[in-house]
Amino acid sequence: MGEVLRIKTKVCLVGEAAVGKTSLVRRYVLDEFDDRYITTLGAKVSKRELGYEVPDKDASVRMDMTVWDIMGEKGFRDLLKEAFFHGAKGVLAVADLTRYSTLKELDDWVQSVFNVVGEIPVVYAINKIDLKDEVMILYGDKEIEQAARAFDAPHYYTSARTGENVESAFRHLGGMILAKEGLVVA
Repeated sequence: MGEVLRIKTKVCLVGEAAVGKTSLVRRYVLDEFDDRYITTLGAKVSKRELGYEVPDKDASVRMDMTVWDIMGEKGFRDLLKEAFFHGAKGVLAVADLTRYSTLKELDDWVQSVFNVVGEIPVVYAINKIDLKDEVMILYGDKEIEQAARAFDAPHYYTSARTGENVESAFRHLGGMILAKEGLVVA
């Protein structure tokens, strides 16, 4: 086993209110789910360490990922975006599968981050797939593909309740951040 590289990175979760950003972070960091809705005021910051292998350098990376869960109000986005988006290296853009309008708004959210920090890696999380009876956005919907493609973003159908694809979405984002830094990970 070779060298261990330590990297700190900041990612922002963006999207409209009540899409499940806080629940995704809670599932990812604590492996817990709470279905009580509590509005995020400002930003809530959490942290988790991830490990990646870098085979071509015989090294591994320990990434301290600081996750900023940003309040989902439009007026807030415009008011305090500089402070909360500054230093971000990646974006998890979250839409609610049961509310079509939340997908439409992601474009503006991601663009707001880009306006502050430039173009950085983006992963789309289409959340609440466990609410199958309430789905408004269809799986494989061309709109999801188009929205994600606009930012070269992969997309995942996630559920904070069950944990489905939550780890994969964050891990993929971490890998994209490392690739942008010039590290190819396994």
